[in-house]
Amino acid sequence: MSTSSAATIPHLIAAGFHALSDPLRISVLELLRKRELCVCDLCQFLGVSQSKLSFHLKTLKEAALVNSRQEGRWIYYSLNLTQFSILEKYLADFTQNQVISSARLCCD
Repeated sequence: MSTSSAATIPHLIAAGFHALSDPLRISVLELLRKRELCVCDLCQFLGVSQSKLSFHLKTLKEAALVNSRQEGRWIYYSLNLTQFSILEKYLADFTQNQVISSARLCCD
């Protein structure tokens, strides 16, 4: 892994958890869990305006949680399962370390 990649991993993990911290974005991800959807369908299912949804989709894209592709004038969104795997592995690494060492004595 290169230095730039190593520096990117904490950023992507933080961005991923930030993106997961909003109920509307969670709702988007739940809809995309079933199938790829265009913006107009997402707006309709969620009952929000396209401008409001665009802000949240941008956050999800920056966190690499969703992929987008353009077909004609429509943009279609789908889950980026690779990024979910990275977040899952990050959390799993905490539970695999069953023994947490005590702090060493500090000097006075």
